[in-house]
Amino acid sequence: MRAMHGYRRLFLWLALSSLGLSGCRSLPSLEGRTVTTALSAEQAQATPLGQAVQPRLTAHPDLSGLYPLDDPLAAFAARILLARRAERTLDAQYYIWQNDITGTMLLGELERAARRGVRVRLLLDDNGIRRALDDTLAALAAEPNFEVRLFNPFTLRRPKWANYITAFSRLNHRMHNKSFTADDQASIIGGRNIGDTYFAATDAVLFSDLDVLAIGPVVPQVSVEFDRYWASALAYPIDRIVRKPAADSLAAFHAHEAQLEIDPAASGYRQALAKDRAVQSLLDETVELTWAPTRMLSDPPEKALGGSAKGDQLIDDLAPVFSATKRSLELVSPYLVLRASGTRDLAAMARRGVEVRVLTNSLAATDTAAVHAGYAKRRKQMLEAGVKLYEWPPSSGNSSERKLAGPFGSSGSSLHAKTFAIDGQRLFIGSFNFDPRSANLNTEMGFLIESPALAQAMHSAFKQDIPRRAYQVSLDAKGRLQWFRWENGKLHRYDTEPETTWTRRTTVRLLSLLPIEWLL
Repeated sequence: MRAMHGYRRLFLWLALSSLGLSGCRSLPSLEGRTVTTALSAEQAQATPLGQAVQPRLTAHPDLSGLYPLDDPLAAFAARILLARRAERTLDAQYYIWQNDITGTMLLGELERAARRGVRVRLLLDDNGIRRALDDTLAALAAEPNFEVRLFNPFTLRRPKWANYITAFSRLNHRMHNKSFTADDQASIIGGRNIGDTYFAATDAVLFSDLDVLAIGPVVPQVSVEFDRYWASALAYPIDRIVRKPAADSLAAFHAHEAQLEIDPAASGYRQALAKDRAVQSLLDETVELTWAPTRMLSDPPEKALGGSAKGDQLIDDLAPVFSATKRSLELVSPYLVLRASGTRDLAAMARRGVEVRVLTNSLAATDTAAVHAGYAKRRKQMLEAGVKLYEWPPSSGNSSERKLAGPFGSSGSSLHAKTFAIDGQRLFIGSFNFDPRSANLNTEMGFLIESPALAQAMHSAFKQDIPRRAYQVSLDAKGRLQWFRWENGKLHRYDTEPETTWTRRTTVRLLSLLPIEWLL
């Protein structure tokens, strides 16, 4: 399942069929919108959470403490833990929030936090929520201490897709950021949205993903960015977009929560969460953190209006990081669409002696053929320059594959992590895909971490785990593509895209001929 709920396919269809349409139903006024900001340093440090982490911060001045969350269960439990530990504030910013087990459980935790006096601010991209959540979110926003804002909202709620016909230019820009911050003292950022597919709470398609929990100086940076988005010209209080919810909406939500208490799938997930003792002590000294200088990189919210200046975007901060690469680059991007200039840059890096290794989804693992088409048309050029390419296969879910998953989750059937390491010294973890959509259309965020320990872990994964888990793509003597993968102790070769049909491969070839890279 594509992380965009299939909307990327909709973008393509609309671009080809109705790009010439303009105009839209007007958005409401923002006059009188409440103004709130992050806690002061003194207020945040005075919270129980602040007092709990302060001894560790004092022992590591000017450094942030980091804990990678590669396991999906631990990643969800960490969010539950922070929601329960918060005393003053909870700020959550997401592209997708699903109306399923984990989405309902986390909303319930946010509501309980608000009822005990915690100020909850929930900022959601309106493209990433289903119509079924409108009443629930509007009802929660009517409760004390709980605010919900929709970023770049749809004026027509049903059917939402129809908004693209008249407002494609505006709605084609989305907020892809993902963060969860408690008391301005601890933050989780990374690739995961909120939904069962991201937290291994379903037997359907699962994503192999990566988040990181942070304490220390980088957390106020996250809070500053959240405040920028919260106060932006595209963040609308939900009651100005969604009609007044039915009187029984909150009761219906609570009934849904109660149903999950006896639902076999949900109860099993709750039991697994309760057994995850390591997560329960994440913020205690019993769990070792990696301490490193860490900087948050983020697009300004104005990018979603097409109004951010060149030089102010996340990709502008990343450019000098890549230019300084001397020895090695390990890059993981589930949706890898390098345009001609980007492909030349990567090829030039490899030709000057940098060891460049890239992991992306295979055609069998991706859920959007158009995205794979954008990647596949540049594949030979990268291989000819010496770039090593690996493609993530769909997982069968067996135990041996879970052990080989490496640092990107334990049970995913589709890669969703967005990370890279440079020279074994620095690591990026965030929401940024290496494609035109992340570069030019959506807003993104992530941590740039100066940590040889974490960067070396990525380096080791590309040396050991990934070659055993993924397909390695290469060229034969005649320049034809071939795929190799270890299976049951034997190295197998494939001369066509593994685990795919002729129809799917043909679709990709046809899509690669269309001028749609800018949409991908």
